Amino acid sequence: MENKQIQEKSAERIVRIMSKDIEGKTKIYSGLTKIKGVSWTLSNAACVLLGIDKSKKIGELSDGEISKISSFLKKPSVPAFILNRRKNSETGEDEHLTGVELELRNEFDIKRLKKIRSYRGLRHTLNLPSRGQRTKGNFRKHRRKGSGIKKKVKQNEKKA
Repeated sequence: MENKQIQEKSAERIVRIMSKDIEGKTKIYSGLTKIKGVSWTLSNAACVLLGIDKSKKIGELSDGEISKISSFLKKPSVPAFILNRRKNSETGEDEHLTGVELELRNEFDIKRLKKIRSYRGLRHTLNLPSRGQRTKGNFRKHRRKGSGIKKKVKQNEKKA
């Protein structure tokens, strides 16, 4: 009976991994994906390489396991195709970014594209899609949809 109460309390707690609060009720496999920059593939790789059961609840993790997970996510030892920043433009190395680091680097990349006036940079400045989508019907901000369609005039108004 006591063991069950301990498990319930540990499942209720909130665990902080890489400056992100994750509910203790969620399983490790899905809970790690709540961290920005951690995909399902990287979450699976972390569970397999660290020898942690994927169906285990995050609230049941010990402090040692949490520190193991966070150190793995900072510097993952996985194949390059799992990493989210391959062949960095400045250093040429493969690296994996998470959390605020990822947001900042993404913002700097967009600023660099705008500064060098590339096509993608221009599309970002104009708030238009940069990946080739069609723009006739979608991405119309503050414009009327029916600008090219004339309204039908009522027959009564025509006769008068």
